Amino acid sequence: MAKSVLLTLGRLPKSLELARSFKRAGWRVVIAEPFSWHVSRLSNSVDVCERVTAPAESRQRYLDGLLRVISGQSIDLVVPISEESMHVAALHDRLPSGTTMFAPSQDTLLSLHDKHAFILRAESYGLNVPQTHAATAPEAKALSLSGPHVVKPVFSCSGRGVKIFKRATPLATEDIAPNVIVQQFIPGQVYSSFSIAHKGRALVSAIYKGTVMSGTVAVAFERVTHAPAIHAWIDQFVAEAGHSGFISFDFVETSDGKVSAIECNPRMTSGTHFVHPDDLARAILDPEDPKPIRFKSETLFQQFYPCLTETQKSVFRPAERRNNLKYLFGSRDVIWQANDPLPLLLMPMASYQILALSIFKGLSFGEAATRDIEWTSA
Repeated sequence: MAKSVLLTLGRLPKSLELARSFKRAGWRVVIAEPFSWHVSRLSNSVDVCERVTAPAESRQRYLDGLLRVISGQSIDLVVPISEESMHVAALHDRLPSGTTMFAPSQDTLLSLHDKHAFILRAESYGLNVPQTHAATAPEAKALSLSGPHVVKPVFSCSGRGVKIFKRATPLATEDIAPNVIVQQFIPGQVYSSFSIAHKGRALVSAIYKGTVMSGTVAVAFERVTHAPAIHAWIDQFVAEAGHSGFISFDFVETSDGKVSAIECNPRMTSGTHFVHPDDLARAILDPEDPKPIRFKSETLFQQFYPCLTETQKSVFRPAERRNNLKYLFGSRDVIWQANDPLPLLLMPMASYQILALSIFKGLSFGEAATRDIEWTSA
C-alpha cells in the first residue's frame, strides 16, 4: 500500500510542483487547504483535498483540522509548504505515532522568520548582512536619518508592511513599535534562493532573480547558474545552524561583488520550480542518498496568469511593458504539463480568490495568496 503525504497548502504553484514529485515517487498525495478551490485540486497527481479553517481565522481550529486530516487519511509524512509552516510546526509533539514532519520545530522556524533575530544570528556566524535595528532602539532613529533604509515588520510576509525610503527620512510615530525593524537599504542586484538542507548540509540550492514582479514577489524568474558567493553564504549559514528542512534567503549583490542577505524565509519559494521533479521528493525522503539533486534544463519560468496581470498593468509604462512582454512570451509556465492540463487551463476559476484580490483590491499576488495563512505575531 502506498504511503501518504499531507501537503498543508494547495493554492500555490509550488504546492502543485511538490504534489507531482511525490506522485512520481509513488506516494498518495493529500492536500489540506483553507480555500475550497485551488490549483492543486484540479491535478491528477492529488488524491484527496480536505478543507480546513484558515489560521488567520482561528489557529486552534486550523491545527485541530490538520490533526483530523492526518488521522482520517492515515498520513505518514506532513510537509508544510509556505507561510502556514509557522503554524503547522506547532504540531510536532501532537502527531500520531508513525507520522513525521519535514520541518524543524516552531521555535526554530520563528527564529529564522523573525527579520531581526535572523540578522543577529547571521552576524554571529560572521556573514554579511545589512545594518538592522529594532525600531524602538536609538540606533534605528540614527539609521533612518543617515540615508536610504527599509522599515518592515519582524514577521513581514510577501512585502506586506514593507516601506522603502531612498533618502534619509525620520521614522513615523506608528513605525516606532516593538515588532518593527529599520534596516539599511543596500542598492544592487536582488537575488533569491531556495535550499533543501539536511543536518547542516545544503543538498541543493537554486539561486534566481525576478524578471517580472508583483510588488516584491517575482511572478517570472530566472535561475542563475554561477553565483559562488551566494552559494558559499548559504552553505556556511546552513552548516552553522545545523539546519534540516526548507530554507530560503533574499540577497543583494552590490556593484563590487559583495553579497549580503536581507532576510530568511524558512519555507519553499519559487526556486522549487527549478529542481528536477524526480529529485524534489527524493531530497525529502532520502536525504542521505549520495546522488546529487538535479535541476531542470529550463532556466526561465513564469506564473502565467499573475505575469499576464502585471503585463496588463504596465500598458502605460513602455519600458516595463516591453520587459513583461518579453518574459510573458519567452518563459515556460510553472504549472503546465500536457499529461495534467487542468491546473493551468482552469486556473482562473480555481484561483479566483487570489486573482480577484490582486485585480480588484490592488494587492500583490503574494499578498493575496498569503493573507489568511501568514504568521503575524508570536
